[in-house]
Amino acid sequence: MTVWPDQLAPTEAEFDTVDMTINIGPQHPATHGVFRMVLTVDGELVVDCEPYIGYLHRGLEKLTETADYRQAMGWWDRTDYLAGMCCEFAYCDTVERLAGFEVPDRAQYIRVIMAELSRINSHFMFLGAFGADVGSFGTSFIYGWRERERIYDLFEEVAGDRMFPTYIKVGGVTMDLPENFESRCRWLIASIKQGIEDLDGLLTGNEIFVERCRGLSPMSTEEAIGLGITGPVLRATGIPWDLRKAEPYGIYSQLNFDIPTGRNGDVFDRYFVRLSEMYQSVRIIEQCLAEMPKSGLVLNPDLPKTLRITDAEVYVRHEGTKGEYGVFGMAKGGTNAYRMKLRSPSFCNLSALRRMVVGSYVADAVIILGSLDIVLGEVDK
Repeated sequence: MTVWPDQLAPTEAEFDTVDMTINIGPQHPATHGVFRMVLTVDGELVVDCEPYIGYLHRGLEKLTETADYRQAMGWWDRTDYLAGMCCEFAYCDTVERLAGFEVPDRAQYIRVIMAELSRINSHFMFLGAFGADVGSFGTSFIYGWRERERIYDLFEEVAGDRMFPTYIKVGGVTMDLPENFESRCRWLIASIKQGIEDLDGLLTGNEIFVERCRGLSPMSTEEAIGLGITGPVLRATGIPWDLRKAEPYGIYSQLNFDIPTGRNGDVFDRYFVRLSEMYQSVRIIEQCLAEMPKSGLVLNPDLPKTLRITDAEVYVRHEGTKGEYGVFGMAKGGTNAYRMKLRSPSFCNLSALRRMVVGSYVADAVIILGSLDIVLGEVDK
């Protein structure tokens, strides 16, 4: 009697599964840059995740040590290249504390305005890309990009460049604002508010978006702190930690704004904290426009042509768009820094990726990565 294969009882071995490896990146739109993660999956379930970085490494820290304090400026706004003014602010603040220089009042207000516009610019990029990751089919990207172009137009009018302005410099800012800056900035703020509302309605008001994000990859405050996470990802867990209030720098101690927090530390909270932060940045800019001196110096007049700093060291940390953007500077005489080290918030946040992704489904891994909002220029330095 002939027995056909479909009549045989299945053996136990036929029900065994073999883990499969899925490579995502380094050239992949979902990685938001030259980043690679290798997922080990059991069916649709992620059982391991191995991140690979370094594709964009340019030697920022060593280059800074080989150049004059002011020449090095050109590399720092290329770290978090979505918010270059924030990076310039942190670096210049470090050099000024090493040298003991004061910054004129008007320049302090200008710095904060530029830094907060950069923060909004970065968050628009996050909202646009994240909406596409979740499945808005590019509509969120168009909304976000529209407002980013308007912000870049203002940067170009102020500094002469859009993405890498090198506008904030040691001792103040490169030049004073254009005469029409206040009216131009207020028009931009109105446009930004409308842009935030458009994205809020498109994403937060979308039931599918909310269901895909809520409850995904939750994290407690204790876990986040243990992993070195800072910024919106940390605040999403419920802790109101923001260096602009906890350790104020510049004129932030004179400004009124709230610190948005989440409740569950999940993907939705990470998204919503950033959305809420944009409204607070608008509040900060409006206060600066109202309180900024109408005239005055924008650069310390005592700044020497050649800057030499004797033995000194300092660690300065600013609230960057991704978290604690920390700069350690050491001077031992001469015109160059002896040591300049960047504490990259995206790099530290990325260390939690395996913890966040393992146990989720493959389709959710990209959303979880997107919720970290990494920027590879800052990760790889």
